[in-house]
Amino acid sequence: MKKIILFADPGIDDSVAIMYALLNPEIKVLAIVSSYGNVTKEQATDNIAYLLKLAGREDVPIIGGTNAPSTGKPPTYYPEIHGKEGLGPIRPPEDLQAELTNFSELYTIIKNNPGLTIVDVGRNTSLAALFLLGENLIKDVSEFYIMGGAFLVPGNVTPLAEANFYGDPTASNLVMQNFDNLYIAPLNITNKAIITMEHVNTILDMTEHPLVQILDDVMEYYIEAYKKLIPGIGGAPLHDAVTLSLMVNPSMGKTIRREVEVFTGVSGMGTSSADFRVSSKNAEKNINIFLELDYEAFLEDFIEVMSGSGGQVP
Repeated sequence: MKKIILFADPGIDDSVAIMYALLNPEIKVLAIVSSYGNVTKEQATDNIAYLLKLAGREDVPIIGGTNAPSTGKPPTYYPEIHGKEGLGPIRPPEDLQAELTNFSELYTIIKNNPGLTIVDVGRNTSLAALFLLGENLIKDVSEFYIMGGAFLVPGNVTPLAEANFYGDPTASNLVMQNFDNLYIAPLNITNKAIITMEHVNTILDMTEHPLVQILDDVMEYYIEAYKKLIPGIGGAPLHDAVTLSLMVNPSMGKTIRREVEVFTGVSGMGTSSADFRVSSKNAEKNINIFLELDYEAFLEDFIEVMSGSGGQVP
C-alpha cells in the first residue's frame, strides 16, 4: 500500500483524483493539502471537505496550504472549465464545516511515516514551501509524483506552458532543481487519459457509493467545457487521476531520466525544458518524465478503482 500526502486545488480533475485516491485500496491518504489553483484556497478546502464527507473519510486531515503563487502575482482561476465553485454545477453544502490543520502538521506526518510518497497535482507553491521550511525532511520522502509541464508538445495556457508550472514557475523550478526521486506526468501523457460519459455511466452502473454518485454531473460539465476548447474530443482528460494511477502502476507508462528546468522569466514563463538529444546524459538527480502511457491499462484501472471493491457503500 502506498501511503501518500496529496497536494491539490480542486477543481474538477483534482476532485476526481481525490476520489480515485480515497477509493483505491492500494492507497492510504494520510492528508490532503489545500491550496489555491483552479479555485481559491477557501473554495478548494470546502470542496475537499465535501468529498471527504461523501467518502466517509472525515478522519483525513486537510492541511492549509498557500493562498497565492510565490511570484507575487495574483492567481488566475478557471471557472469556465471547473465551474465557479470548482465542482462544475455542484456546490458544497453551506453548513459544511471545513477545518484546516496547520501546515506544520505535514512535518509530523512525514516523520511518523518514513518512506511515504508525496503527490502534487496542483500549483507547486505549497510543495516548494515544504522544502524551504524544512529542507531535510524531504529526505524522509520516498518519491514525489507531480502533474505538470509539457515537453515538446503544446501547452494548455500558453503555446509552451502547462497550467501548474505556469501558475507558479518559481516554485516549480525550485522543485525541479532540489528534489530527487521525482516523477513528472506532463501533458504528453495526461492529455491522452480521456474519460467519456460512456465510461462514467459504466462506473455508475457498478456502484452506489455516494462519493461516485456526483461523478456524472461533474464529468458532464467538464467534458462540455473541453468540447468547447477542443472540438471533437468526445471526453475530457483526467490529468490528475492518471498521475495517481501511474504512481500505483508505474509500468503503465514509460519514462526518460533528464534534468528539468522551468522558465521563470517573462519570455516563455512556465515552459518546461529538458535535453532530449540522443547525446545528452542522464540526469544526476533521479528525475523521471513520463512520455508514454498505456491508455487501455489506465482506463481499466480507473474504472476498476472507481467501481470496484474500494467503491462499495461504506
